[in-house]
Amino acid sequence: MSAMRTMLSSGALVALLGLGYGMWAIISPGEERRRELLKNLPESNPMRMEETRKRNTLVMQALKDAAETNDNIARRVGGPAK
Repeated sequence: MSAMRTMLSSGALVALLGLGYGMWAIISPGEERRRELLKNLPESNPMRMEETRKRNTLVMQALKDAAETNDNIARRVGGPAK
């Protein structure tokens, strides 16, 4: 009885894995659609990439400034002055 239950459990597990893989294969985009999606990503636009680089530079500078001070700059920016 135990061997039969183990075989049925294993068979059910394999069936579920197969079903999951089949559903994944159906919903995933094809190679042509994948290339089209990659081509239309914002990172493929040079002007957009430059804006992203500038924004990242500003964020890193703000983090560096915050790390170098003992003040809580989160309270200082946009909050009420005391």
